[in-house]
Amino acid sequence: MESSSSSSSSSLLLRVMIFWMTISGQMQYIFAVSFGINYGQIANDLPSPARVARLLQSLNVNRVKLYDADPNVLSAFTNSNVEFIIGIGNENVQNMMDSSKAVAWLQQNVQPYISQTKIICITVGNEVLSGNDTVLMSNLLPAMQSVYEALQSLGLDKQVTVSTAHSFFILGNSFPPSAGSFQQDLIPYIQPILNFHSQTNSPFLINAYPFFAYKADPGSISLAYVLFQPNAGSTDPNTNLTYDNMLYAQIDSVYAAIKAVGFTDIDVRISETGWPSQGDSDEPGATLENAEVYNGNLLRRIAMNQGTPMKPSVPINVYVFALFNENMKPGPTSERNYGLFYPNGTPVYNVGLQEGYLSIYSSSPKSMVMSEVNFIVLIVIATLLQALSMLI
Repeated sequence: MESSSSSSSSSLLLRVMIFWMTISGQMQYIFAVSFGINYGQIANDLPSPARVARLLQSLNVNRVKLYDADPNVLSAFTNSNVEFIIGIGNENVQNMMDSSKAVAWLQQNVQPYISQTKIICITVGNEVLSGNDTVLMSNLLPAMQSVYEALQSLGLDKQVTVSTAHSFFILGNSFPPSAGSFQQDLIPYIQPILNFHSQTNSPFLINAYPFFAYKADPGSISLAYVLFQPNAGSTDPNTNLTYDNMLYAQIDSVYAAIKAVGFTDIDVRISETGWPSQGDSDEPGATLENAEVYNGNLLRRIAMNQGTPMKPSVPINVYVFALFNENMKPGPTSERNYGLFYPNGTPVYNVGLQEGYLSIYSSSPKSMVMSEVNFIVLIVIATLLQALSMLI
């Protein structure tokens, strides 16, 4: 049994450590939430994958979505228990229709890593059906089927699913949610894809951005409604279900659209959602404050294991966009400012995530020195108190 003097010393040690961490700025609020994040790399100033791996583990991020199958990233996350979605780009969809090329792609990009890095899903193409390339649209399902058959031939189909990420704009109607429907001209493409998902038990991935809806019509759409803030909400007249935020309404409109074409056994997941911290003059709502509120409130909803009004027992499955600001992305200013973090590892804003390890990613030597000094001081204090307890 521990002596009272030893207990007193231990208690004193704990108080001193807490005091030192507090005054040195190292005591951070840890947001206990497990969520997914998109790791885009259209930038020339990003940290190495090894540093990103340490950053994400310190933030308790256990799901990552890539837009390719970067071997440096997959190697950096060896034995990390992080689950990966990896991607086959639109430019490679046609090649994947060839079974031998699909097998070769898996042998190069999946087999060498899957024993130590958890690859759980492969996306074939990105937002293909919202584009204008009808050849690519026609090739999408055959390519998905070919990749799945290649997984089967390699004995990997029980570990890895096959999907594709869609833009929310494939919906022709999304309000009220119960009346959600796909664009009529896309149904010949979507219905067979949904049949594939049903047969292979793979998720339907959708990129949903309430920001785009607000940007298009800020005069009619409540900012509080899109930011998960207190508001009057919106009631679906067909179901009497009340929605207090747009993202949940969008998710349920996708479920309704899927049901309208004959499927009720497909899981809808949000492969992208986020809010830009900066935008052009014609991008209302693209502010740092709104980005902080949107993503912070979203993470709180995820932590609560909430489901949508239509699927209350199914917690939302979300991949936040994005990990870093990406300075080489084309398009409006907002496209380069969706990141939760700057490339040097410092947060763009505070959404309650653990930040205790971020200083080691900073480009500032001073930050690293201070972190080391804090650690050394704690060791000295602990050693002195241990010696003191032995003398008492």
